[in-house]
Amino acid sequence: MTQLQPTTTPKLAEPKVGFTEYAERLNGRAAMLGFAIAVAIEYVTGQGVLTWLGLR
Repeated sequence: MTQLQPTTTPKLAEPKVGFTEYAERLNGRAAMLGFAIAVAIEYVTGQGVLTWLGLR
């Protein structure tokens, strides 16, 4: 018995919450921005992140 193949692909709406492509892209950009700011502050102050947090 052969199985019939669909002739059209359903158009599914993009989910509003969860691991969507937009959310992951935004999170990645925020992480890159935070890392760049942290490196810049370390360069300017001469102190590392652990010193900022009072752990060293």
